[in-house]
Amino acid sequence: MTPTTLRRITAVLLVLAAAASIALPFLSATALTLSIGVIAAVAGVTQLLRIGQAEGGKGKLFRALSGIFYLVAGLWVVAYPVESEVSLTLFAGLLLLFEGVMELAAAAASQTQARGLVLADGLVTALLGGMLVAEWPSDSLWAVGTLLGISLFFSAIRLLGTPDAAEGSQG
Repeated sequence: MTPTTLRRITAVLLVLAAAASIALPFLSATALTLSIGVIAAVAGVTQLLRIGQAEGGKGKLFRALSGIFYLVAGLWVVAYPVESEVSLTLFAGLLLLFEGVMELAAAAASQTQARGLVLADGLVTALLGGMLVAEWPSDSLWAVGTLLGISLFFSAIRLLGTPDAAEGSQG
């Protein structure tokens, strides 16, 4: 599979995920929250299963505490997904804000043809992250799904508009 084909497939998947997130923001935010909870709970179980591999009593204690924390936090998120979305909204806002700033830095350091697309992606992503943080917690139940969908859409557009590294060096 060529890099261009892989980029196009990835962009199509991003557009589909974006459309689903925008059309069903509460559902997508809840699904994301539940996924994070399940992942944390599984991580906790694996930490607890690996206690025997830790060296010394302190190592075993710290691994056990880490495992218990992950397990309890994951189960809490699964048991209370709507309440957990409030925290997830703040986390997602900070994450999008950071990603946007990194995209802006990449655009500033870049000399490629697609510099404008990277700049636009960074601006939109940073703006969306800033909106989530500024409106937190009042818009927590719908904003994560909607704004994440918008960010995914712009990332797909950038991916489609950015030439491959090999193509860019030939022109």
